[in-house]
Amino acid sequence: MLITDPTYCKSSEFFLAMITTADHAAPIAGAILSLVIIIFFSTACNSDPDLLLDFCIADTTAAAAFHFNGLPCIDPATARADHFATSALSRPTDSSGTLFGFNATMTSPAASLPGANAQGLAMARVDLAPGGMAPLHSHPRASEVALVLSGGVLVGFADTSYRLYTQRLRAGEAFVFPRGMVHFMRSEDTSAPAVVLSGLNSQSPGAQLVPFSAFLTEPRLPDEVVKKTFRITGQDVQRIQRSLGGS
Repeated sequence: MLITDPTYCKSSEFFLAMITTADHAAPIAGAILSLVIIIFFSTACNSDPDLLLDFCIADTTAAAAFHFNGLPCIDPATARADHFATSALSRPTDSSGTLFGFNATMTSPAASLPGANAQGLAMARVDLAPGGMAPLHSHPRASEVALVLSGGVLVGFADTSYRLYTQRLRAGEAFVFPRGMVHFMRSEDTSAPAVVLSGLNSQSPGAQLVPFSAFLTEPRLPDEVVKKTFRITGQDVQRIQRSLGGS
């Protein structure tokens, strides 16, 4: 079977066809083949499907009657140059009054960059106040490369062996955060803000902040879980929740 459409390998018809092939083998061999097929193709077909068009300009006016893995496309014949351009990252934001001293402005096919729809990428501008920090967080669906535009920034991530990798960056220097790894950025300049430009290899990378995941979920995690996880008391839990803006 020659598979030319990447979207087919995610369909139920594909798996049924492959399992049917395995069923024609001897019972034990067929069972082993079925397992190998499921493991192999669930890995091989795990990436985003390639476009079958040159591009897919997001149709931001389409009714949300269906949930797509991305956004529906407009007629390619109506595409314009400005669909592929954005000024969303040109405007600085005041991060001095935020909880951690940072703001992140992300491009979005729905709001600021429709030409990026289904291209598997996004960009973000991170404004760090003097001494501000993007706290421990992860992007479950993307790797990230961070380029410092101004200021001095300490960056780092921890891998699954709990080894920490850190680097001090100046303007023009970059650092890669592997996909899903918990990482941070902190401005080392206490008198001037820092600006970081990030590229991510997903149009919807997701962002999960560690302090919010632990202390500000809705509904809240059971106190016993949080207390035993961090070896703290119930009063500590409440104090941290309040300091993060919770009640």
